[in-house]
Amino acid sequence: MPTIVHIGFGSNMGDRTGNCRAALKYLDKSSAAEVVKVSSLYLTEPVGFKEQDWFINGAAEISTGLSSLDFLGLLLETENKMGRKRVLRWGPRIIDLDILFFGDEIISSKDLVVPHIFLQDRRFVLEPLFEIAPDKIHPVFGKTVAELLDSLPPEGEKVEKLETGWWDE
Repeated sequence: MPTIVHIGFGSNMGDRTGNCRAALKYLDKSSAAEVVKVSSLYLTEPVGFKEQDWFINGAAEISTGLSSLDFLGLLLETENKMGRKRVLRWGPRIIDLDILFFGDEIISSKDLVVPHIFLQDRRFVLEPLFEIAPDKIHPVFGKTVAELLDSLPPEGEKVEKLETGWWDE
């Protein structure tokens, strides 16, 4: 039985929209994953390391028969194929793919923490995730994505909705 996975994606180098599209197409064309839903794109202020270009971010719902670690391997393979270099934590990147939820699993290992450890604190994650899965319940906090988004303070990083329908071709 396939697992429904929610991922966050983003890019702030080169053709940011094209990078996001290419990463999702790579995942969708693999025999191990099917992209089910994709959010609009959002222009987002960098978090952590501020001295860099703004990001294009979004979220996707993916169906997979892989285990969580094998799915993480597929995401890392996608990032590597696209030329991602891990130089500076929270620094510029051609593509970033993060597992937000892996079904309803709670995973805490040296290689993977799910739900994503910062998910509840980041508007740039919650806004696009809300668009595709507002009623998804965070298995640790017992709150929906909508409730998590509502609980964020109004100040914080800037997030602006951009393109809708960018994935439908």
